[in-house]
Amino acid sequence: MIEVRGLTKYYGNVRAVDDISFTVEKGEILGFLGPNAAGKTTIMRIITGYMPASTGSVRVAGFDVFSNDLEVKKRIGYLPENPPLYMDMQVIEFLRFAAAIKGVNRKSIESEVKRVADKLSVSTVLFKSISTLSKGYKQRVGFAQAILNDPPVLLLDEPTIGLDPKQIIEVRELIKSISHDHTVILSTHILPEVRMTCNRVIIINEGKLVAVDTPENLTARLKGSESIHLEVEGPVDDIMNMLKQTPNVTAVSVAPTKKANVSGYIVETDVGSDVRKDLSHSIVTKGWGLLEMKTESLSLEDIFLKLMTKEEVN
Repeated sequence: MIEVRGLTKYYGNVRAVDDISFTVEKGEILGFLGPNAAGKTTIMRIITGYMPASTGSVRVAGFDVFSNDLEVKKRIGYLPENPPLYMDMQVIEFLRFAAAIKGVNRKSIESEVKRVADKLSVSTVLFKSISTLSKGYKQRVGFAQAILNDPPVLLLDEPTIGLDPKQIIEVRELIKSISHDHTVILSTHILPEVRMTCNRVIIINEGKLVAVDTPENLTARLKGSESIHLEVEGPVDDIMNMLKQTPNVTAVSVAPTKKANVSGYIVETDVGSDVRKDLSHSIVTKGWGLLEMKTESLSLEDIFLKLMTKEEVN
């Protein structure tokens, strides 16, 4: 649905985007993750045809952004970080205006405005001036204009900024619900946004593509191994020997625990190996008490910090 190849953008002598390539399939939610000024917004503006690239190519739904920009724009709904609102208009006037610009059939404008207003929960403010709305409502009105005419591609730049926790959850659920029939690129510097919404993540820093993968795969690549935390009631030396002799276990260390007569252990294993069944069977067979077993992995926050500090991705 979206294909970006060798994308580079200069502002004078400053290279804001440095030879970035990626693809996004239909029905996928792709997260652009990176610090402020990483190049995320520049890439989104190039994809929409808002600005040209210095070099490289972008295709959306089979159309070249630079030679068929009107066809591309017909297929994209765009929510910039600062929604393009006319403050002196009522919400309903603005949405009607946006619908007309987007080519919605005149006879269908009212029903389409109602559809997006209901989806974004702005029906109660349709006849209010946009200038009087809270930041959260302004953000929702901006989102509503992005999905007018049901475009197959949505580019959302920081879509939950200014929303309260309940509204953030609603917007996340909306993004997930529309992804079945749409391709979505979500730009954010908020780590939970990517973890809770996106299928894949592209991490960008200083205009360069640092990593592209699922959060789970990035965790495995950076960690180099999987960890299991155990709490077992039994003889420490015997438990340690058993854990070390278990196939695919690479290291074992003692972990602190506040429970009397219970020892904690951190078991490191080969990537992709699940030894939990073997461990639990051995512990129960020997008559020891298995009080806790849980896997431990890097959070997306850990991944982000490792990549931003240029730690090597194996």
